[in-house]
Amino acid sequence: MVYNVAIIGSGPAGYTAAIYNSRAGLSPLQFEGMQPGGQLTITTDVENYPGFPDGVMGPELMADFRKQAERFGTEFVEFKNIKSVDTSKRPFVLEDDFGGTYEAHTVILATGARAKLLGIDRESELMGFGVSACATCDGAFFVDKELIIVGAGDTAMEEAIYLTRFATKVTVIHRRDVFRASKVMEDRARANEKIEWKLWRQVTEIYTGEDGKLSGVKLENTEDGSFEDFKCEGMFVAIGHKPNTEFLGDEFDKDNVGYLKVTNGTRTSVEGVFAAGDVHDPIYRQAVTAAGMGCAAALDAQNYLTEKGLA
Repeated sequence: MVYNVAIIGSGPAGYTAAIYNSRAGLSPLQFEGMQPGGQLTITTDVENYPGFPDGVMGPELMADFRKQAERFGTEFVEFKNIKSVDTSKRPFVLEDDFGGTYEAHTVILATGARAKLLGIDRESELMGFGVSACATCDGAFFVDKELIIVGAGDTAMEEAIYLTRFATKVTVIHRRDVFRASKVMEDRARANEKIEWKLWRQVTEIYTGEDGKLSGVKLENTEDGSFEDFKCEGMFVAIGHKPNTEFLGDEFDKDNVGYLKVTNGTRTSVEGVFAAGDVHDPIYRQAVTAAGMGCAAALDAQNYLTEKGLA
């Protein structure tokens, strides 16, 4: 079977594309990946998505997106990742990580982005043992603990505030004294009595106790090069994201980080392949902008299919 549209990824961009394409009668195939719903499934209160004056829980919002796409006839593939897209053929051939193959006339890439890590020794090894990149996932495991969070953007401020629900103290670590966070988010964090600040510092080493869990870190002073040991029982990393584009070939134009480049709407450098959401947006990374681009990608795919006489 050849599908009109294959959507790789879920979240606001992927589900919105599915809603528009399925409502148009194109019966899209959507690959939800290993985290159906994307980043919002690990977010609690969403206060800035239009239409929810009292806010909405991230998982609830994504569940409703999916139900709406399902209502109009989207076909879902759960818990499989696409490992390659063969763009040398028409229709395109997609292969999943279990060896399954699928054909589609158009592809919408909505694979999002993932959290970056510091890259220091034992960081990945200690994930789940005191190191985390998701406060809303793991915060409840740190009741009455002293924590640090590394980062300077809105996500870092939001997660620092969230962690104060559980921790006795949260210390923000940042290598400068200028923040990328919006003023409102920084002000909220600074007004929280349980948040402290270690500026002009960066984490260079992780210490563990006899139980094998994180017990502290070594901090380097980025101004004078001195070091200090800092006791904590958890480290949360919030330093940005990396787009999930490694599975795509060199025929796709990307920036130096890996974000897809798009022109004339949502069109990638490969004719018939479109991009939506965080996979090409290193600036805004908001649910509402991702949903908007999901709509745009769906409409661009529809127009392409019509122009080519494929649907």
